[in-house]
Amino acid sequence: MNELSTATLFITLGFLILLSGFFSGSETALMTLNRYRLKSLADNGHKGATLAIKLLARPDRLLGLILLGNNIVNIFAATIATVIAMRLYGEIGIAIAPIALAFVILVFAEVTPKTLAALKPEKLAFPSAFVYTVISTPLYPFVWLVNIFSNALLRLIGIHPDKMTEQTLSADELRAVVVEAEHFMPQAHSDMLLGILDLERVSVEDIMIPRNEITGIDLNDDWNDIEHQITHSQRTRVPVFHDSIDDTIGVLHLRKVLNLFARDELNMDTLKGLIVPAYFIPAGTPLTRQLLNFQDNRRRSGLVVDEYGSIQGLVTLEDILEEIVGQFTTDSPTRSLGIHKQGDNNYLIDGNTHIREINRALDWSLPTGGPKTLNGLILEHMEIIPQTGTSLMIENYTIEITRSSKNAVQTARVQQAEQAKGSVSSD
Repeated sequence: MNELSTATLFITLGFLILLSGFFSGSETALMTLNRYRLKSLADNGHKGATLAIKLLARPDRLLGLILLGNNIVNIFAATIATVIAMRLYGEIGIAIAPIALAFVILVFAEVTPKTLAALKPEKLAFPSAFVYTVISTPLYPFVWLVNIFSNALLRLIGIHPDKMTEQTLSADELRAVVVEAEHFMPQAHSDMLLGILDLERVSVEDIMIPRNEITGIDLNDDWNDIEHQITHSQRTRVPVFHDSIDDTIGVLHLRKVLNLFARDELNMDTLKGLIVPAYFIPAGTPLTRQLLNFQDNRRRSGLVVDEYGSIQGLVTLEDILEEIVGQFTTDSPTRSLGIHKQGDNNYLIDGNTHIREINRALDWSLPTGGPKTLNGLILEHMEIIPQTGTSLMIENYTIEITRSSKNAVQTARVQQAEQAKGSVSSD
């Protein structure tokens, strides 16, 4: 090395520092790649992404290769820097060289390239994947030797690099990804994706038409009343029962009934011949599960029953789909129309309106962990049937009862307050 000129040593040192920056930056770039985008690019034939996936399949070997190359380069750089410093400053150069080289490597071979790689990982990762694929074969014996000792130490603490599992996303993580990607897709699309992810959190009780709103056909009624119900029903599938909804015997598809009605062939016998067995859904069933159940059983509606077998409500396929895409049909219960704006942030809301619908329509955050309807929420907090004119505050929402009956709150005026959370009062 003494035969080389100082200028040559400076050029060599500069090259080694750039090479060290390449190793440092490529390490950060490869490790910070978005694995899901990487897989998508590889599936579309991107060669760099394909090589990167192969390298990242065994990160212990990749890191061993990168660090082996980086350390060799830094050792040579330190040696050359010492020779240069001794030529320029004599014996004191031995002390100057490590300090100066540490600063240069820190700035030009560590912080700067790693920051750049973290901001633009694909720009450096894909070209470096070609380089590492080429040099991995001749350097494999040295990497293998390093990995033997490194992996042995990891096994002592219960980590087995050769048994790494593929990274997966939880529902919450996937939800965060969709939220972060909202500016890359139409708002309607992101809302639909979030709606699908939220189905697991919602049960049939949250969206069902409550028992008192179910309209059905009582076979014990007068025939004229039955005909009136058939011709004036707002739903195409209605339950059929004797006296009480709890004695449901099946479901009637009114389109088939109307065909007989048009041909003047409809009577009690032909009506009973069109009844299909009722489909019952356990309360608490998540919407994701129920959507699959509807598909497996080729059904479009079902009656929700509690643990005692009592009917609690009615759920349809359309109700579940509306949780994903929003309201798209007029064949919906009137409870979805129970929010009436009165003024700025002031709404008159029907008591049987579901809290989830209120939160979604008004971007509010009324508590959803307990009762499902506004009436239920008020009764839970008041523990009595409130009279008209009673006011209360639930979290930061002021509620005034505008109309009530003996057993329920019919309508209430709700306004989002700015202060006083969690207190309850009445007047």
